[in-house]
Amino acid sequence: MTQIEVGRTEQDPSVTRFHVRVTDDDGSATEHDVTSTSADLERLASGYPSRDAFIHACFQFLLERERKESILRRFDINQIATYFPEFDGEIGR
Repeated sequence: MTQIEVGRTEQDPSVTRFHVRVTDDDGSATEHDVTSTSADLERLASGYPSRDAFIHACFQFLLERERKESILRRFDINQIATYFPEFDGEIGR
């Protein structure tokens, strides 16, 4: 089973940065730096117990659609909807 570890690396009033490590059963791993504005977190993450839980759910969403190696190493959470238009609707459930 794939493990997703989320850690918050930096937070200021407008942008929060997260570091995410995705590890497969075979031990292979990828690391990702993700940013999100406070407005996007407010809009998309309100149904989650924490911002870290929201980022975890975003990676679950991505991993259902692509391999971990295909996920960008650095991106803003808004970019997911560019590649997967259903993102905003599905992640808000």
